[in-house]
Amino acid sequence: MPELLRMPEVAAGATSAVLSSWSVPEGSAFPVRAVIAVIETDKAIVDFEAESAGVILRRLVSDGAEVPIGDPIALVSGPDEAVHDVDAALAAALGQVAPAAVATPSTSGSGSTRIFASPLARMLARERGIDLSTVVGTGPNGRVRQRDLSTAGIGAQGQAPTAPLPTSPPTQAVPAEPTRFTDVPHSRLRKAVAARLQQSKQEAPHFYLRGTARVDRLLALRAELNAGEDSRVSINDLVIKAVARAHRLVPAVNVIWMDDAIRQFVEVDIAVAVATEHGLVTPVLRGVDALSITQVARATKDFADRARAGTLRQHELEGGSTSVTNLGMYGTEEFAAIINPPQSTILAVGAARQEPLVEDGMVAVGTVMRVTLSVDHRPIDGATAASWMAAFVGLLEQPAKILA
Repeated sequence: MPELLRMPEVAAGATSAVLSSWSVPEGSAFPVRAVIAVIETDKAIVDFEAESAGVILRRLVSDGAEVPIGDPIALVSGPDEAVHDVDAALAAALGQVAPAAVATPSTSGSGSTRIFASPLARMLARERGIDLSTVVGTGPNGRVRQRDLSTAGIGAQGQAPTAPLPTSPPTQAVPAEPTRFTDVPHSRLRKAVAARLQQSKQEAPHFYLRGTARVDRLLALRAELNAGEDSRVSINDLVIKAVARAHRLVPAVNVIWMDDAIRQFVEVDIAVAVATEHGLVTPVLRGVDALSITQVARATKDFADRARAGTLRQHELEGGSTSVTNLGMYGTEEFAAIINPPQSTILAVGAARQEPLVEDGMVAVGTVMRVTLSVDHRPIDGATAASWMAAFVGLLEQPAKILA
């Protein structure tokens, strides 16, 4: 019997997702594990794979539609099932669900009229408060594209609001107050990041350790690694590798807090904070302790490129026991970061700057870097975190050990 295919919960806590594109045409069969559609979450792109073989009898939403989790997106049948009346089969399938969930499936989330738009155009329209029904699309079949929004109205409904008629003539004209602010609607990514960080600050008791390392030798090592090479190694790549090495030296930090236990990891998976136009994402680099510095450099560059293009996959944003966030390239000397749950630590890295230092009673000039480790006190004690910081600073100051 034909059944409704529903929008899956592709990310924990998500209430909706965007069906970016269908991979199986309407009326076509698909095998088990086939990618039926590509779905966009707040941070990533997810392949929706079939749990069993079947046939797409009818699509209920179009490319680019934002759909609540659990809502119907298609009517499917078994691979060998003969369905002569798709309309009757769809009506029967919809009649089997609770009345609250049987709202007629739509493609735009704002009525039954289909609005064809690219995912980027939909996201920008939401952020700018533009009603897509007022935009003339120049793409195939009238599909709204990013450039079409430049000619769209700037009001929430694409036109200026109409003031109500006064009930009596005004006695005196009062000049309108000049606008002194602009409201920028939250992006889905911004709201998701805000919710997670608020949860972290409320649930995880943070404490902070600050360290200062002299990094002249680290800079020299980077210059030597990059000499004559096409693939460039950054200071952040060396920091990430040093974090992995420190986790190996102090394995009690390579943990996360769970309700019934402290989970100890064997490999070192590290999330790398990447700033994008629409918010922060933290893709996770797996098994950093077993990677070469060149592999780390290539992986972080790939993550940064795909994060800004919006093509990260959901599984690349999950896992890890720690994160590295670096604001040194902006000239920030020192800062503290909020832990990315369910991880237990995050390392905030400042800029490398030349400063006067005292060596054997004499003043010399050296390059120093300040770092701050934010720690969840539930799985990690202060002494354990201090041991980790000492090991990490030692690695930065003797960088050959990072590559050992």
